Amino acid sequence: YASEQALLPGSVVRIALRSRSVLGIVTTEVPEPSFAAKPIAAIARIPPLPATTLPLIHWLQRYYPAPFGSIVRQFLPPSTAFPRLIANDQAGTKEPTPTPLPSLTTEQMNALQQIGSKGYHLLHGITGSGKTRVYIEATRRALEKGKSVIILTPEIGLTAQTVQSFQQALPQRLYLLHSRMTAAARRDTWYKIANASKPVIVLGPRSALFAPVHNLGLVVIDEAHDQAYKSETAPYYRAERVAARLAQLNQACLLSGSATPNIEDYYVASAKKRPIITLEQLAKQPVEGSENQIHIVDMCDKSLHTRSSILSNQLIEAVQKALSEQSQSLLFLNRRGTASAILCSDCGWQLVCSHCDLAMTYHGDSHQTRCHICGRTAPLPTSCLDCHGSDILLKTIGTKAVVDEVNRLFPQARVHRFDTDSPKPEQIENQLEMLQSGAIDIIIGTQMITKGLDLPKLSVVGILSADSSLLIPDYTANERTFQLLTQVLGRVGRGHRASQVVVQSYNPAHPTIVAATQQDWAGFYEQELRERQLFHFPPYVFLLRLTCLRASSASAEKTAMKLKKQIQKEHPGLIVEGPSPTFHPRESGKYKWQLIVKSPQRTKLTHLIECLPSGWQHDIDPANLL
Repeated sequence: YASEQALLPGSVVRIALRSRSVLGIVTTEVPEPSFAAKPIAAIARIPPLPATTLPLIHWLQRYYPAPFGSIVRQFLPPSTAFPRLIANDQAGTKEPTPTPLPSLTTEQMNALQQIGSKGYHLLHGITGSGKTRVYIEATRRALEKGKSVIILTPEIGLTAQTVQSFQQALPQRLYLLHSRMTAAARRDTWYKIANASKPVIVLGPRSALFAPVHNLGLVVIDEAHDQAYKSETAPYYRAERVAARLAQLNQACLLSGSATPNIEDYYVASAKKRPIITLEQLAKQPVEGSENQIHIVDMCDKSLHTRSSILSNQLIEAVQKALSEQSQSLLFLNRRGTASAILCSDCGWQLVCSHCDLAMTYHGDSHQTRCHICGRTAPLPTSCLDCHGSDILLKTIGTKAVVDEVNRLFPQARVHRFDTDSPKPEQIENQLEMLQSGAIDIIIGTQMITKGLDLPKLSVVGILSADSSLLIPDYTANERTFQLLTQVLGRVGRGHRASQVVVQSYNPAHPTIVAATQQDWAGFYEQELRERQLFHFPPYVFLLRLTCLRASSASAEKTAMKLKKQIQKEHPGLIVEGPSPTFHPRESGKYKWQLIVKSPQRTKLTHLIECLPSGWQHDIDPANLL
């Protein structure tokens, strides 16, 4: 492409690509070629993208191999139209006044002293310890040094109070950037950020990492353990690894915060002696008598469920007491539990793969159980292999069934359900005031109600089936369960009032459930590391997931087996598991099978990606193997 106007690397331009008009980024000036170059149609009237953009693009291509266009697209606005007028730093408007914040606790001040101006920092703070307050103060310090800040949240809707806190404390030059905005609004915000002459704060989900932020000094990843930080489309990147590279290129600080850090992240931080900063105390002084009582109910004991098959007698009584005291109850159901797992409802026994130690999944078409990692199969047992009982459970419940049961049991209560099916006006970010005021008596929902909510009137939490996420046939099942339970338990015990937690489980003695209810993160971490080392899972190996689609299941299996033999022949040293059907075995009317490749050296996996035959999809560093 040619331009009569001199252009700097990083300039955003509009060009013709075949019959389409697209945006592109100028990379370099080259000598005039012998053939006629296409003219550049238009040039965006903004400064060139940050100097770190091009190095980050090239790093992404090496680290997360994908079509180059899908990588470059991350760094460009969502529309090819250039805005007519780009407002600069809210020019001509009166800057909003920040809301005063509570004083920093001693523990928070100590944490801030440990946060340097560059490098990776892991902030491990219990729920209610005031991690957001630390983020805000670290952001304020970066702005005072003339540096910009990127704040990542798993999803805008799921961390509404974090957004609210930043809007109140640092309203100046704060830009929200997320997919719920219209394309035009996102485009205009993108250009305002690119054109800003003063430091800015950009707050959004993982895609905010690629905003055109100049002079970056700090990247914050809130709820860093969340699986939403893994991209589900090409390039299949993990936000924390991209953020680490972005911070390194900018000589900036990366602050990764969570009450339940990912096993891999914590292991790497420890091994590389990176700062691990802990917050172990509540940020707010607890009200006298605000103790938190935790009760575990064995769902195998039918005498404890005489009034409802969904809610135990103890949970019903706790909710009834909360209603009489005009306080709130929260009922959590992890809807990710699968109805095809095999569980004994008499003793809690679960069928697992002897090779991978993961849940076996039932396939009705073949009347067999199968491991979704290594592909091993077994007939469906007709009775429990532990207690020999015949009550084998293959069903789970959904949030709508819970709502119907709650309305039957508590007809006078104001009930509200929050999940991905909720219409937009009823989504959690639009109901914060009602939630915090106590206008809702009983809150029912999936994992979106576990994140970041501080509900002063909440006194009862019910976890309806703590085992459901343990039934997921994936190596992260224990970790996700521990994280979810910890997050749910963190909605109470924040010092507002006395509270009760009722945990319903078919296997109340399971080490993960015991560790979560006792808030024993260190014990869980050590146990999980031992398991992963034994069965060859991260952080001891890197993973590559390969999938293919074919018209029949037999054809998909045959194709996968052929590639497995090819990999074993041409890439000795790699561990190849499978083939097996994927967790969701059909896609677009076709059958989907997978191979799982393991290696302690990540470069061997990226080299394998370059050699894949056509028709195969790849996902390196997958967040799960479902």
